[in-house]
Amino acid sequence: MESTIYTEINRQNLIGSLWMVAAMGAFAIEDAFVKVATKTLPIGEVLILFGLGGMLIYMGMLYVKREPLFIPDVLSRSMLIRVGFEITGRIFYVLAIVLIPLSTATVILQATPLVVVAGAAMIFGEKVGWHRWLAIVMGLLGVIIIVQPGTDGFSELSLLAIIGMIGFAGRDLASRAAPVTIGTSLLGFYGFLSVAVSGLLYSVWADAPFVVPQSEASLALVGCIVVGALAYSCLMKAMKTGEVSAVTPFRYVRLLFGIAMGILLFGEVLTPAILLGSILIVMSGLFIIWRGKRRTLAIHESN
Repeated sequence: MESTIYTEINRQNLIGSLWMVAAMGAFAIEDAFVKVATKTLPIGEVLILFGLGGMLIYMGMLYVKREPLFIPDVLSRSMLIRVGFEITGRIFYVLAIVLIPLSTATVILQATPLVVVAGAAMIFGEKVGWHRWLAIVMGLLGVIIIVQPGTDGFSELSLLAIIGMIGFAGRDLASRAAPVTIGTSLLGFYGFLSVAVSGLLYSVWADAPFVVPQSEASLALVGCIVVGALAYSCLMKAMKTGEVSAVTPFRYVRLLFGIAMGILLFGEVLTPAILLGSILIVMSGLFIIWRGKRRTLAIHESN
């Protein structure tokens, strides 16, 4: 009996891991589409159209499920904070994708889980031992190595990716505090609404005129909308199918996809600093996941 249960858990973890790999690959493709679209279209316009397209997809999902577009909990403090961080993350990460190499922006984004763990300890009082704090410091050191402050290789534009990463980390932390009455599809709808709002805000700030999308930009926009919604759905599937500790490490394959996209599609070069920083970030993240799983098992065994 135990053997059968163990086999089923392993099967579910394998399926969940495959969903996670698919999600990360789709997110990397979405980033590439955004980079292509912004070659001929204003950044704010891309964000607005991307957000509106995603909203329509999730409106359809909510309609099929016969779920409402609005419930009072949407205006809760945690949701408003989530929207604020989502807007910040989207604006600055898209700016990073456009203005610095895609591979660099992708690698810096992988530090998000480290910031989430540190934030959970400081905000929610979660216990984080010195081993995991050391791993967080090592991961953030990896970001510093990539950015190279104080050297000739330093670019102020890389700070855009760091601010975007912090925005996404704040969004994830706020999501943990979001009311349980808000389902995945509703979160997706308001997530894309935040994208549209971020584009509107940026457009007003940049005072950029609307440009009619040509064929290449139109295809890129449709691609990022469809692939973006698919990526989010795959991510939700992954988290619901397998154990969190089993599927979460596969988030880091986005780094491989992002670097591959940057090299193959945009002719980017993988520098030693990016390689070393990537190794530190990924190893730190995997150690934190392993350490957390080990702690959880110890608690269960003691009970």
